[in-house]
Amino acid sequence: MSRTTLYNRHEALERAIQLFWQKGFHATSLKDIEQALDMRPGSIYAAFGNKDGLFQEALDYYAQAAIKELERILSNYESPLLGLAAYMRQLGGIREKNLPSRACMLVKSLLELGAREQLALEKVEKLLAGMETRFVECFAHAQQLGELDNQLDAVRLGRRLQAEIMGIRAFAQRDVDSVAVQAVAEDIASSIEALRKGMVAD
Repeated sequence: MSRTTLYNRHEALERAIQLFWQKGFHATSLKDIEQALDMRPGSIYAAFGNKDGLFQEALDYYAQAAIKELERILSNYESPLLGLAAYMRQLGGIREKNLPSRACMLVKSLLELGAREQLALEKVEKLLAGMETRFVECFAHAQQLGELDNQLDAVRLGRRLQAEIMGIRAFAQRDVDSVAVQAVAEDIASSIEALRKGMVAD
């Protein structure tokens, strides 16, 4: 695949994410896709197969971008716990960002999809499980470094953090001000930092 073709595909996926994230899978028509991607039906089918194929690839692209952002923040900290706390604080400013929705696209899709979209639903489950695994790895790494009590359950902590992230993003979708969202994010971040044992304040 040429560099130009690859770039055009990425650009098309970016536009597809914006569309599906805002409207959802069911409410997005083929005409919506044609207009958003500026592509004819034949070109869309040639590139992505069908609406479901485009949607699943958009989900992958969205999840990759989310993981990349998490890793970018974690890379700035030697402490996994401080990295996760920083990630939560960054998430607290989500109402300041120009996004199609403040709720996670994966979570919105999880709630919308049904048995008729089984393959897409399995994709969403897999991607969310991958995010959860990365959080669990961070807590397990913190235990290896000796900054988190080994008696704590890293899997349970990872799942709780994912649930908190889902919750704060859904909360941010409500008619609340940014200060309220930031305060909740700060509380979650502080609770992560409080897990560090025997550490001098940074």
